[in-house]
Amino acid sequence: MAISAELADKRAALQNGLRAMGRVLVAYSGGADSAFLAWAAHQALGAEVLAVIADSPSLARYQLTDAVEFAREQSIPVEIIHTQELSRPEYIRNDSSRCFHCKDELFSMMAEFAAAHDFQTIAYGINVDDKGDFRPGQAAAVQHNVAAPLLEAGLGKEEIRSLAHEAGLRVWDKPASACLSSRIEYGREVTPEALAMVEQGEDELRRLGFRQFRVRHHGDIARLEIARDEMARAMTVEMAAEFSRIFKKLGFKFVTLDLEGFRSGSMNALLTPEQIGRAG
Repeated sequence: MAISAELADKRAALQNGLRAMGRVLVAYSGGADSAFLAWAAHQALGAEVLAVIADSPSLARYQLTDAVEFAREQSIPVEIIHTQELSRPEYIRNDSSRCFHCKDELFSMMAEFAAAHDFQTIAYGINVDDKGDFRPGQAAAVQHNVAAPLLEAGLGKEEIRSLAHEAGLRVWDKPASACLSSRIEYGREVTPEALAMVEQGEDELRRLGFRQFRVRHHGDIARLEIARDEMARAMTVEMAAEFSRIFKKLGFKFVTLDLEGFRSGSMNALLTPEQIGRAG
């Protein structure tokens, strides 16, 4: 796949920026952005980069396995650390600042690891498009002086996917992913039990052959978001019966299919401007 001269220039800027960072820890979740960043950093720095996966009940086992497998395929050194965000009351209460406390936990632990193992820089995969979204974790990154190489190179999401495709990385079209806690409605406590319900439900949707989806946890109600191009398969009497069987078995009393389909960050639409302002 050929890329434009402008995108080639951004790729070169990314490589030059990474080479100037010394030994680098990359916050790595296995999603397209962080996977491409880990790969690019490894291309630029070789053994001087380490991809760090934060493991906790909010990371689906499917995502963890795939992240480790991609790193192995690309010979990227990887380290799994165990974060403790579920021990933080301010995270458990799940208000609009939850993501800040998650990233604060992650970057605090990465900073300790960096100091102990002589890494100069911590980097994460924020890009140009993320700046227009509601992401309180960005404030935690600023507080911890975390580098943003993709953003600094001026790369947006589609450009990152294009570069990943051009490099032959299988993650180039990987569906967007986020932590399991993002599926739980704001104001409802994040618990291991709720996270397990969401994870098991999403595993079942994957087993049924769906590719892009979310299971949103609203207490007794499971709200299923499925990509619009897959909606026809979901909107049959037979599939409705299967959804009902799966999610009631998991402990939900009611199962709904969201007719707007999949969209990232749909829970944020329920926040008031005041809540967004406090989180920011």
